[in-house]
Amino acid sequence: MHLDEMLEYNKQFVENKQYTSYTTDTYPNKKMVIFTCMESRLIELLLKSLNIHNGDVKMVKNAGAIIRKPFDSIMKSILVAVFKLKADEVVVIGHHDCGMSNVDTEALKKTMVERGIDAEKINTLTHGGINLDEEFHGFDTVEESVMQSVGIIRNHPLLPKEVKVHGLVINPDTGKVDVVTRE
Repeated sequence: MHLDEMLEYNKQFVENKQYTSYTTDTYPNKKMVIFTCMESRLIELLLKSLNIHNGDVKMVKNAGAIIRKPFDSIMKSILVAVFKLKADEVVVIGHHDCGMSNVDTEALKKTMVERGIDAEKINTLTHGGINLDEEFHGFDTVEESVMQSVGIIRNHPLLPKEVKVHGLVINPDTGKVDVVTRE
């Protein structure tokens, strides 16, 4: 089991005090919060390609780096980073070849049923006002998706005007970053 391997490694990590090189405080050195995708190819690549080190930024992630509602948990995290953790800049970073692009929600629901989710539960949610197609649909282009998320953040009624919000797209193979919008 992978968890057991991770826990054993952690035990050695702590015993050997390997954590000391990562010591920092709770406030981001660059006064920045990055909102990006949970993509596994970006775990180290994104940080290395932008010269970000432990303690430099607050990092918030979800599937696709998508914000659809102004008061969802991602936006709450960004606002906490701004008001409590002294961040004065927000960067949304999407990536090419994202699993959330062009999601086939019907195929996703079919996979849910194949993996043991009762079709009746999906039907109950649908009739209870939960639109699974809306909840799980992705995007056509990563640039449009980044612009949508940036727009929600920039126009949020609780975001101070002086907080800068930018949008970038990274190539998950090379680490090359392109600016979509810069404030």
